[in-house]
Amino acid sequence: MITARPAVMSMEYHIRQYGLQQGALEIQYIEEFFGEFSRRKTAAEVVWRLSSRDHQIVMAEAALPDDQDTVAPVAYKVSHELCAGETDPKLADLVTRLAGCVAFEDRKILYSWIGGTRRDWRGQGFFRALTEQQEAWALDNGFDEVVVKTKNRLYDMRGTLDHLEFNVIKFELNADDPRESKVYLSKRLGRAVLDRHRSMRAVVKVE
Repeated sequence: MITARPAVMSMEYHIRQYGLQQGALEIQYIEEFFGEFSRRKTAAEVVWRLSSRDHQIVMAEAALPDDQDTVAPVAYKVSHELCAGETDPKLADLVTRLAGCVAFEDRKILYSWIGGTRRDWRGQGFFRALTEQQEAWALDNGFDEVVVKTKNRLYDMRGTLDHLEFNVIKFELNADDPRESKVYLSKRLGRAVLDRHRSMRAVVKVE
């Protein structure tokens, strides 16, 4: 007798997309849970970086393991437009480093600035869901490409970006410590990207 396998239940990810002021406060809060961050972003720093450009702040929420009635932010992503004529020294330096790898003229580039998943929730697809929501938003807002910068030692992050089909476009070797080498990746956007999305997402916008 052959019996059908039970259907696999797909998880629906609950995502909040924040306006700038509230989102900046939420980022300041969630980064307190990331012990590996040497320096945490302040709300004022986030507002200053994002206020004059297109941007997106998204967070995924989940129930606490020991209290299913209480939900908490467990992962986040912050991205913003990156332009050829940046005046901020850090962003201007980034544009210079991307020269020859990313075409800025007549194109809209999204820079995936900061993000992560709290340790106890890693490996459950939250970061993928946020990235796919980021891509859907980017397409709706006219972006052509997403760019990410990371470090060679962040192996989990590099593996995640590989699964999300980001391509390495530049590698800057740190000869003293190869683990500190910088890795630049990008993903060109198009409607076909949405066809490859896997996550089920329920998104709420919060101003």
